[in-house]
Amino acid sequence: MKKVKANSEHYKWGDGCSGWHLVKTDSLSVIEEMMPPKTKEVTHYHNNAQQFFRILKGKATFQIENEILEVESGSGIHIPSKTIHSIRNDQSENLEFIVISEPTTRGDRVDLIVQ
Repeated sequence: MKKVKANSEHYKWGDGCSGWHLVKTDSLSVIEEMMPPKTKEVTHYHNNAQQFFRILKGKATFQIENEILEVESGSGIHIPSKTIHSIRNDQSENLEFIVISEPTTRGDRVDLIVQ
Protein backbone atom coordinates (compact mmCIF):
# COMPACT_ATOMS: atom_id res chain seq x y z
CA MET A 1 0.00 0.00 0.00
CA LYS A 2 1.21 3.48 -0.84
CA LYS A 3 1.78 5.35 2.44
CA VAL A 4 0.96 9.01 3.00
CA LYS A 5 -0.04 10.92 6.12
CA ALA A 6 -3.73 10.68 5.15
CA ASN A 7 -3.75 6.85 5.39
CA SER A 8 -1.32 6.49 8.29
CA GLU A 9 -1.95 6.13 12.02
CA HIS A 10 -1.77 9.60 13.63
CA TYR A 11 -0.80 10.44 17.22
CA LYS A 12 -0.14 13.61 19.21
CA TRP A 13 2.81 14.17 21.50
CA GLY A 14 4.39 17.01 23.46
CA ASP A 15 2.87 20.47 23.12
CA GLY A 16 0.87 20.27 19.87
CA CYS A 17 3.30 18.00 18.01
CA SER A 18 2.03 15.28 15.64
CA GLY A 19 3.33 12.03 14.20
CA TRP A 20 2.17 9.68 11.45
CA HIS A 21 3.33 6.04 11.45
CA LEU A 22 4.39 5.25 7.87
CA VAL A 23 5.96 1.92 8.92
CA LYS A 24 5.27 0.38 12.33
CA THR A 25 6.89 -3.00 12.95
CA ASP A 26 9.00 -4.41 15.77
CA SER A 27 12.15 -4.19 13.66
CA LEU A 28 11.57 -0.85 11.88
CA SER A 29 9.72 2.40 12.54
CA VAL A 30 9.32 5.22 10.01
CA ILE A 31 7.41 8.25 11.27
CA GLU A 32 6.69 11.62 9.70
CA GLU A 33 6.53 14.23 12.45
CA MET A 34 5.59 17.89 12.80
CA MET A 35 6.65 20.23 15.59
CA PRO A 36 5.07 23.69 15.86
CA PRO A 37 7.32 26.70 16.53
CA LYS A 38 9.06 26.88 19.92
CA THR A 39 8.36 23.25 20.91
CA LYS A 40 10.77 20.60 22.18
CA GLU A 41 10.89 17.01 23.32
CA VAL A 42 12.20 15.57 26.56
CA THR A 43 15.90 14.66 26.60
CA HIS A 44 16.21 10.89 26.40
CA TYR A 45 18.08 7.91 24.96
CA HIS A 46 17.25 4.48 23.57
CA ASN A 47 18.92 1.32 24.83
CA ASN A 48 18.59 -0.56 21.53
CA ALA A 49 17.28 1.68 18.75
CA GLN A 50 19.41 3.75 16.45
CA GLN A 51 17.68 6.64 14.69
CA PHE A 52 18.03 8.74 11.57
CA PHE A 53 16.28 12.10 11.32
CA ARG A 54 15.76 13.64 7.84
CA ILE A 55 14.55 17.25 7.93
CA LEU A 56 11.85 17.97 5.34
CA LYS A 57 10.93 21.55 6.24
CA GLY A 58 12.44 24.06 8.65
CA LYS A 59 15.53 23.79 10.82
CA ALA A 60 15.87 21.41 13.78
CA THR A 61 18.04 22.05 16.80
CA PHE A 62 19.39 18.84 18.31
CA GLN A 63 21.14 18.37 21.60
CA ILE A 64 23.29 15.26 21.27
CA GLU A 65 25.13 14.48 24.48
CA ASN A 66 26.58 17.94 25.32
CA GLU A 67 26.67 19.31 21.76
CA ILE A 68 24.07 21.55 20.08
CA LEU A 69 23.66 21.00 16.31
CA GLU A 70 21.35 22.71 13.81
CA VAL A 71 20.13 20.53 10.94
CA GLU A 72 18.52 22.28 7.97
CA SER A 73 15.91 21.12 5.48
CA GLY A 74 17.40 18.57 3.09
CA SER A 75 19.90 17.29 5.67
CA GLY A 76 19.82 14.49 8.21
CA ILE A 77 21.52 13.18 11.32
CA HIS A 78 22.21 9.68 12.66
CA ILE A 79 21.87 9.02 16.39
CA PRO A 80 23.35 5.72 17.62
CA SER A 81 21.70 3.75 20.44
CA LYS A 82 22.51 4.81 24.01
CA THR A 83 23.15 8.41 22.84
CA ILE A 84 21.47 11.10 24.95
CA HIS A 85 19.54 13.44 22.66
CA SER A 86 16.57 15.73 22.08
CA ILE A 87 15.12 17.76 19.22
CA ARG A 88 13.53 21.21 19.38
CA ASN A 89 12.07 23.75 17.00
CA ASP A 90 13.48 27.19 17.80
CA GLN A 91 12.09 28.64 14.55
CA SER A 92 8.88 30.58 13.78
CA GLU A 93 7.60 27.98 11.27
CA ASN A 94 6.60 24.34 11.65
CA LEU A 95 9.39 21.77 11.65
CA GLU A 96 8.65 18.66 9.57
CA PHE A 97 10.87 15.59 9.48
CA ILE A 98 11.06 11.83 9.02
CA VAL A 99 12.50 9.73 11.85
CA ILE A 100 13.59 6.18 11.10
CA SER A 101 14.23 3.91 14.08
CA GLU A 102 15.78 0.44 13.94
CA PRO A 103 14.50 -1.48 15.82
CA THR A 104 11.34 0.29 16.99
CA THR A 105 11.62 2.66 19.96
CA ARG A 106 8.44 1.31 21.59
CA GLY A 107 9.39 0.38 25.15
CA ASP A 108 13.01 1.39 24.49
CA ARG A 109 12.99 5.08 25.48
CA VAL A 110 14.53 6.30 28.75
CA ASP A 111 13.54 9.90 29.60
CA LEU A 112 16.01 12.00 31.56
CA ILE A 113 14.82 14.51 34.11
CA VAL A 114 16.83 17.69 33.79
CA GLN A 115 17.20 19.63 37.06
